[in-house]
Amino acid sequence: MAKELKVLVAGALGKMGRETVRAVKTSDDLVLAGAVDVKARNKIISDITGDEHDRDAIWPDLEAALESLKVDVVVDFTNPQAVFNNARTVLRHGIPCVVGTTGLNEREIKELERLACDNQTGIAIIPNFAIGAVLMMRFAEEASRYFADVEIVELHHENKLDAPSGTAIKTAEMIEHNRQGTPLAPRGQFEKYPGVRGGQVNGVRVHSVRLPGLVAHQEVLFGGQGQTLSIRHDSYNRESFMPGVILTIQKIVNTRGLVYGLEHLI
Repeated sequence: MAKELKVLVAGALGKMGRETVRAVKTSDDLVLAGAVDVKARNKIISDITGDEHDRDAIWPDLEAALESLKVDVVVDFTNPQAVFNNARTVLRHGIPCVVGTTGLNEREIKELERLACDNQTGIAIIPNFAIGAVLMMRFAEEASRYFADVEIVELHHENKLDAPSGTAIKTAEMIEHNRQGTPLAPRGQFEKYPGVRGGQVNGVRVHSVRLPGLVAHQEVLFGGQGQTLSIRHDSYNRESFMPGVILTIQKIVNTRGLVYGLEHLI
């Protein structure tokens, strides 16, 4: 019988954190070791799960939780300001880390990869945990071999702090790696209002939409002579991410170094 993995969820009172706590609690081979959130203020885990038996307190401090609890994996769904320091703290304890918080820059990712290698553990940085989103990115990467002209439109809920999304950045990286040259903008083209043509990410224009009613959506639009190709993925609720979260938790314990993107685990 496989060992049950003890999972600590950081950012447990956020929307993704709450969903992850519930998913871990209902998983057959995972155990919730604890929950951390800087906004805990005497809250307990039953405030998330609704189960009156979950009387353990939610920790306000990650370091203190790691010092006191037996933990096999930490999952971070905090915010772009906290994620880098959180991941460093986890890796220095020699514990594998799953990062679902976007906002890390290239320098920070390289530093976390070094820390993971130095401490003989693994870190998974996953821009999007939805299996369908991974397929969308793969299909876009393949299409970019044949369509050089492409733009990305990513749409998220109004409370998302960073733009563009990690999924859009990852998609642009995959497209740029595979496509045959970057088209030049027509001479004389200009913006009447700055930013209306989106931002450049690895040579790909990206447009970010933030509105109530949205969860996580992305469309990759390709244009060619007399034709267009649209590849779109929609997550209508946060449950759509949980199979990918559980899979990553299970895989990262046997990984050393950095995994960037769910496509490397499925």
